[in-house]
Amino acid sequence: MIKNIISKSIFGVALLTAGMGISLAGSDKEELIAHARAAAPASIGAGATIVINGEVVVEGNNGWTCMPDTMPGDRAAICVDALWAEMMAAVGAKAPFKATGLGISYMLLGEPPGSGVSNSTPYHEDPVHAHDYVETGPHLMVIVPRELLEGITTDPSGGGPYVMWKDTDYAHIMIPVDNGQ
Repeated sequence: MIKNIISKSIFGVALLTAGMGISLAGSDKEELIAHARAAAPASIGAGATIVINGEVVVEGNNGWTCMPDTMPGDRAAICVDALWAEMMAAVGAKAPFKATGLGISYMLLGEPPGSGVSNSTPYHEDPVHAHDYVETGPHLMVIVPRELLEGITTDPSGGGPYVMWKDTDYAHIMIPVDNGQ
């Protein structure tokens, strides 16, 4: 059953990344795989399934999925567990999502300039010009049932954890982990 959930989730994640036009030949492919793996701690990235351009290019063995891009061509590498993959598939399909447990995602490389999002909606037409545009350095993201988000700020400027997309089904906690280096 868990393999079926992961397969469906990878399909949903593939919908988000399809059409990027990334070449999967030779050193380009190896560079993209390394970039995807670098989004998480080495112990996770090493055993993760790698999805590039909507295609599984490395079959993993630890339940994690890493991609060199969160959105097509953004170079915002991400590694997600099964619940995060399920949520990303829901975001991509604009479908309902309800967190029933704990989900974790790593973006230890942060977001390249210009690849941030609106902190209030995943569907902002021009997120770079949103009044609540945010780019986050190295961070991890945590999905929890909505009731556990109460009392956590939505302000990303405080330097600590904050809630992104609070008034949507896709609300999650952003946890900056930049150590200043």
